[in-house]
Amino acid sequence: MRELKGKQVIIRDRELKRREEANRDYLLQLNTDHLLFNYRLEAGRYTGRSIPEGAHGGWETPVCQLRGHFLGHWLSAAAIHYHETGHPELKVKAEAIIDELAECQRDNGGQWIGPIPEKYLHWIANGKNVWAPQYNLHKILMGLVDAYRYLNSDKALEVAGRFADWFVEWSSRFSRERFDDILDVETGGMLEVWADLLEMSGEDKYTTLLERYYRSRLFQPLLDGKDPLTNMHANTTIPEVLGCARAYEVTGEEKWLDIVRAYWNCAVTERGCLATGGQTAGEVWMPKMKMKARLGDKNQEHCTVYNMIRLAEFLFRQTGEPAYAQYMEYNLYNGIMAQAYYQEYHLTGNKHGHPSRGLLTYFLPMKAGLRKDWSSETDSFFCCHGTMVQANAAWNQGLYYQENDAVYVCQYFHSEVRLEIGGAKVRLVQTQDPMSGSLLSSSNTAGYQVINEVTARHENMPSYRKYDLVIHTEQPTEFALCCRIPDWIMEAAAIYVNGECLARTKDSSQFHAIRRVWQDGDRVSLILPIGIRFIPLPDDANTGAFRYGPEVLAGLCEEERLLYAESDDIAAEIEAENEREWGSWRFFFKTVNQDPGIQLRRIRDIGYEPYQMYFKVKRR
Repeated sequence: MRELKGKQVIIRDRELKRREEANRDYLLQLNTDHLLFNYRLEAGRYTGRSIPEGAHGGWETPVCQLRGHFLGHWLSAAAIHYHETGHPELKVKAEAIIDELAECQRDNGGQWIGPIPEKYLHWIANGKNVWAPQYNLHKILMGLVDAYRYLNSDKALEVAGRFADWFVEWSSRFSRERFDDILDVETGGMLEVWADLLEMSGEDKYTTLLERYYRSRLFQPLLDGKDPLTNMHANTTIPEVLGCARAYEVTGEEKWLDIVRAYWNCAVTERGCLATGGQTAGEVWMPKMKMKARLGDKNQEHCTVYNMIRLAEFLFRQTGEPAYAQYMEYNLYNGIMAQAYYQEYHLTGNKHGHPSRGLLTYFLPMKAGLRKDWSSETDSFFCCHGTMVQANAAWNQGLYYQENDAVYVCQYFHSEVRLEIGGAKVRLVQTQDPMSGSLLSSSNTAGYQVINEVTARHENMPSYRKYDLVIHTEQPTEFALCCRIPDWIMEAAAIYVNGECLARTKDSSQFHAIRRVWQDGDRVSLILPIGIRFIPLPDDANTGAFRYGPEVLAGLCEEERLLYAESDDIAAEIEAENEREWGSWRFFFKTVNQDPGIQLRRIRDIGYEPYQMYFKVKRR
């Protein structure tokens, strides 16, 4: 199955466009000299006597052992955004950075291009404690690879190739056992970049590096069905398994795919998920199905969200199973959207005295009464700063896929995709009815019926989402349109073609396929019943969070509150309030039987307020 992306997919959704544009503007506003500072410093190309004014802080300060890591993320994000939009200024800036990196490499002797000294890796080999040097160095290699992939920069590939020569020579000095000891310290995403470079160049040295970076002490227990992950640092292992995924794509060797499947089974299937889709606390994997004691101030590191979405996307392409796309949806809304580029919409003027925007939060706290801790633009640069710019570089990814004459719709956002099927050009335009029901109404329990457009203007927020998919073709074209049925629907989804109901289904375990000869202007309408569900913790049925469709709700609480329920229908304790402003619905909710009441918002709409996501429920 092939992902449709780049210029094939155009985002129309206002919120996704806002995030993409904010990310692009942020990439452009960062000073090129500051981005390159640590690379020039290491190569002896910076001749100043002090740190320049305005230099980046946080993990980018020259006294931090992870200095320079962000530039690789920047290059990757710039290249991905250019691939989607063709933005010329980003391309020019990226190429200037690559030119300077080539000069740094020359001044370093022709191979080394890191922003840290070579001795850091020698120290690791000798057992001296150093903070994640291979994690750091992988970032610039990743950025160079993406610059070649999306910017067609031959120079980027040349610089990466010469840097790889350094690793070939260095890694050759160790026995298998000694190098396994080094891999157990950390490897970052090196395995993935060696697979990328093998595909791009075909050079045998990358096969050698793939073999050397095979971390058997992690992979074999996974293959044996054991659990090496509980309490292990999550984002050191996810990139390694992403490397296995890429190695499978490049080599076709089943051993790599077996590792990915075993990892997913251990990390997700057997472990369970929080209501948001995450599984980590304090940067480590939580115990399987035991999450209650881990709700705290450091849940759901942004890097893990981004990288697990990437892993789910790979597995979706391999299997076509919609569960992976569902995992992606929960993490997109309650991770990527909830933890970056916050913007307050709903207040006329700022009445709380806090900023109306937030850039990035490292974690998503799940202990009651805590707040999101927003980073600054130039004084933080922790690891998630890098995955933030990549995650928001192109929101047109992961939406549509194609396999032969079948088109898969995986996520529901206002967008369009252009593709060819059997030589015929096809354009598919997806929209969400802003009223979620301008032509259809849930006027009876038996299902949905076409009614007059005027009478379909709801007095209250409708209990469903309506998405229209309009097909445009130059000639009648046969293909299968396969639509994902989310697992959060409250009752059977209804599928219409040109106003006629073809099917109703609650089956989220497979795509609903509509095969026919499509005419220009044919319209498919999906009616997805939406509502509030109580999602208990895996290890406590009386403690849980609320989801409205795919989106987690959180109560605005200064301190922990108990929730008293009148019945076993806990979700009935939440209702909509203040739901309409001018021409738009608003997602404001409140408790029904609490004194005092609790206001709830979607977690992605919460900025600086203290909140409570998980509630202990007591029956009256």
